[in-house]
Amino acid sequence: MLYTLDRINADDRILPGITLGAHILDTCSRDTYALEQALEFVRAKMTSLGSEQFSCNDGSAAVSLLHTKPVVGVIGASDSTVSLQVANLLRLFKIPQISFASTSAALSDKSRFEFFARTVPPDTFQSKAIADIVRALNFTYVATVASAGEYGESGIEMFQKEARLKNICIAAQEKVPLSPSPKHFDAIIAALDAKTNARAVVLFTRMEHALGILEAANRAQLVGRFVWIASDHWGTQDRPVKGREYVAEGALTVELQSHALPDFDKHLRELRPFDEASQRNPWFREFWESRFNCRVDPALAVEHKKSVCSSQQQSPHYVQDTKVQFVSDAVLAMALALDNIRKRVCGDEYGPCRALQTVGGDVLFREILNISFPNLVHEQVGFDENGDGIGRYDILNFQLNRATRRWEYRKVGVWEETLRLNMADIVWAGGSKLLPASTCSEPCGQGEAKSVQQGDVCCWRCLPCRDHEFLVDEFTCHSCGAGSWPLADRRGCQVLPEQYIQWHSVFAIVPILLALLGVLTTSAVLVTFAVKNDTPVVKASGRELCYILLAGILFCYLQSFVLLAKPSAATCGLQRVGVGLGFALMYSALLTKTNRISRVFESASKSTRRPSYISPRSQVLICSLLISVQGVATAIWLVVEPPDTRLFTPEGRFNTVILKCKVKETAFFISLIYNMLLIVVCTVYAVKTRNLPENFNESKFIAFTMYTTCVIWLAFIPLYFGTMNNHEIQTTALCVSISLSATVALSCLFAPKMYIIYLQPEKNSRVANIAKQAMQGSGKKALFSAKSLTGGCPPPPPRAQTSRCS
Repeated sequence: MLYTLDRINADDRILPGITLGAHILDTCSRDTYALEQALEFVRAKMTSLGSEQFSCNDGSAAVSLLHTKPVVGVIGASDSTVSLQVANLLRLFKIPQISFASTSAALSDKSRFEFFARTVPPDTFQSKAIADIVRALNFTYVATVASAGEYGESGIEMFQKEARLKNICIAAQEKVPLSPSPKHFDAIIAALDAKTNARAVVLFTRMEHALGILEAANRAQLVGRFVWIASDHWGTQDRPVKGREYVAEGALTVELQSHALPDFDKHLRELRPFDEASQRNPWFREFWESRFNCRVDPALAVEHKKSVCSSQQQSPHYVQDTKVQFVSDAVLAMALALDNIRKRVCGDEYGPCRALQTVGGDVLFREILNISFPNLVHEQVGFDENGDGIGRYDILNFQLNRATRRWEYRKVGVWEETLRLNMADIVWAGGSKLLPASTCSEPCGQGEAKSVQQGDVCCWRCLPCRDHEFLVDEFTCHSCGAGSWPLADRRGCQVLPEQYIQWHSVFAIVPILLALLGVLTTSAVLVTFAVKNDTPVVKASGRELCYILLAGILFCYLQSFVLLAKPSAATCGLQRVGVGLGFALMYSALLTKTNRISRVFESASKSTRRPSYISPRSQVLICSLLISVQGVATAIWLVVEPPDTRLFTPEGRFNTVILKCKVKETAFFISLIYNMLLIVVCTVYAVKTRNLPENFNESKFIAFTMYTTCVIWLAFIPLYFGTMNNHEIQTTALCVSISLSATVALSCLFAPKMYIIYLQPEKNSRVANIAKQAMQGSGKKALFSAKSLTGGCPPPPPRAQTSRCS
């Protein structure tokens, strides 16, 4: 302050003819004591009565015994707690105050402190800077220590607010009392050490409290245990770390961005406690004795066993305090504001004019807020609407210089609304370059979500997502849904390829070969029947019904190709129509045939009258009616539920997407109920006609066909529904079951006929048929010729002598 005042008084451009002085008092960093000292500033205001208001008995002028000098403004204090109390007093007397180090955010409130300004930014910016440092280092679980009072409590409160916004959790909150003892610091260190996962400790403390904390950690032999992140009261100070270097190693401190005043270093080095220039500073002698461990007074030196101070003594490791620039800026701001007012109210008048002496403190403070000027290091200085300085901070790392083997604060970053941190320059405890961890829980692995308790975002359990789930965020797993599967990093989903039976698959080759063989065989039988259409074997078989039966068999074989094709609306429609219709053709023809045989023989045993509806045309009509029931039901099904495809995910196999027809297995089963009814009724008729004479042994083949069909269907139903999670086996089982049903009918009903046609052609003639019929006619009852099965009438029973045959 005195150095800057000397510079101002020596500059004729600032307040020409006016000399600025200073009345400096010690606050002892105590707000109550500072209030007492501040009364010195306001005494002149309180004694506002002039000598003209008094008279003497002898008629002479009254002379005041109280010699006070006018105080236009106050520079200070350093501690925020002191400034808060002093500012409350000075505002009553409208005395402007400019602090060079008080950073409490409360001082920005102009409704309470309307005459307070400062050349430093409020702790709001410092708290943001520290929170940004913690976040940049990925420390999510930290402890805090604050000094009791406005500086520490408000500063740490703002840090905690910023920390919550950045998902940083507070493991422990400790407070240093105003007058702490070593036991207090030991208790704080013990509480911090109890939080084993919280290595980072944020200190918003006064310098002497930071010293006490480091000393307690040193006593507890906790070297390298903590990572200290400290506010500007620690900053670049040597006192907290001296003798405690290894405990403090790796600390990151925040310091207001400032520049050293080069001329001030020269000025300070030239001062000696014996010089007259240093006598105006009542603390310089005390400073010198403390710095060099000596005594200026020889008698005191002998008494205290100290050396006598010498003018030749020099400090080998002197470093200018970072607050020097802000002190100088505060003095310059006050002086330049006064000079601007002088120019306005005094004009060109040299020295203090009368108008200047009547300028109030409110006018001076408004001028201070509006001023902007270059300081002694040519940096622009100004104030915002709250009287605060610009927020710029240096980030420093306390480390051992490996080259010089000296401890130093190394600049590793800056904060100017945003943080720029050079991680490569930071050295941690023990000289390590490896970033320490300060987290409550380890980060979750790939595909794991955090499970946290409400309100605690730093401590969690890692729960793995299920196979088909992806991470919506770090806390939530969500299913990809049908048809999708998580990416490898579980950050999203990908569409799964649709699966369906490929033609080259063994599940397709086997049923295709079986179906091809059946199609060829059935086609051969059809050709044979067409060529031998008028032969007795073909006629006796019931040609019309045989053709319908063969069409149904061929239809069943062809269904394998439809079932194995890629599902689409067309193929799904064909499946619905084809499977039911193929079975309906087969079993309607067999039912019609067995019913006719049963009715003919049952009628013959009761009457000579021919049963009705046994002609070929009638049989075809009856068969068509039976088939139409299935056709109508299928048509209604297609209208109510149009054929389409769907994506199906088997239970427990979320990574599989099967392209299937949009029809439920139960609905498909219901569509076959009518065919099952035909099979059951046909089987009943087959049982009834199983004991017919040898020349009607086709009924025995029909009976065997129905028995085998029932076995196939009884095996198919549980196999089909039991393989719902495996579409390949299910589809293959359906194809094979349909082909087997057709093969049984083809083999049992048409193989004997093919055998006679090709291997015993002599039996496939009318003459042989008549001779056999005549031979069987004697001694037999109620037998019918081959012709009667194709439309003839039965021979007369033994009691009848004549009959007419049409």
